[in-house]
Amino acid sequence: MAMEFFEQWLPALARNEQQLIALTEAVLRYGRELGFAAASVYASAAESRGAWDTRLEALVVDAVVRGDTGSDMLSRAATLNWDATAPATVLVGTPPPDQGVSVVSTVHTIAQKHGRAALAVVQGSRLVMVVSGDMQDPYGDQFMTDLLTNFSDGPVVIGPTTRTLSAAHFSAVEALAGMEAVAGWRGAPRPVHAGELLPERALLGDRAALDSLIDLLVRPLAAAGSALTDTLETYLDCGAAVETCARKLFVHPNTVRYRLKRISEITGRDPMNPRDAYVLRVASTVGRLAQASHETTHPVTPITFFTNRAIDL
Repeated sequence: MAMEFFEQWLPALARNEQQLIALTEAVLRYGRELGFAAASVYASAAESRGAWDTRLEALVVDAVVRGDTGSDMLSRAATLNWDATAPATVLVGTPPPDQGVSVVSTVHTIAQKHGRAALAVVQGSRLVMVVSGDMQDPYGDQFMTDLLTNFSDGPVVIGPTTRTLSAAHFSAVEALAGMEAVAGWRGAPRPVHAGELLPERALLGDRAALDSLIDLLVRPLAAAGSALTDTLETYLDCGAAVETCARKLFVHPNTVRYRLKRISEITGRDPMNPRDAYVLRVASTVGRLAQASHETTHPVTPITFFTNRAIDL
């Protein structure tokens, strides 16, 4: 509008052609400076907005990690366009050494490309992501493949998917515990679920991992009968040799194979698979230690029987 005004009235103000040229050049300089000033203001506002969003995002992820998942956290997440009803999964790894905090914007771009939401923050030597949706089958998933490019070449641990962001603290605790223990599994896949690291976590004294081994493996197997438990322990003690196990149990080798199949069906772990056999071995040890501790803490008090005798008067 201002430039149109000048174009309309400048010829009337100028006394001659030379003045018109001088006035036109002055107006053009004014317009250029005005444009640069406006662009600077808009850029500054955008930069401030981006910095504010980054701080807000860091607060939300930190709240998830600490378990401070109250209304304030949900309000901040809503400001960042997070759907409060969306499932949430936490991933933990290490950031690329050449990117640092700039990796966060790349994570956002990848999530938007796949129709997901993502929150990310670099906490010291860790890169923590909270992504919407289920990540229980990440292998061959293009979204997971793209996300992995934002981590360093080290291990990446996936926590369990929770129903909403409010419950994501559980996923964060599991993922962080798995990150501490993943070094104990030399052949760990990348990424690896925190639930696949229960033996290593148990060796570190993780109470949740110890309880999970008992609840998921020891108790279901014990409920199926002592024969399966005895077969499993004997089989593992024999170095996974079916024939040797059968001789020690005085049964046919096919009986051992049938029982091993039943163990696999009940626990979801195949004793003939080296990794699963290791998980079952640690679970068996944890179960025995828990039973011994319970018996020591709650000893059985013997009952003393008294005989009533008639008293002669």
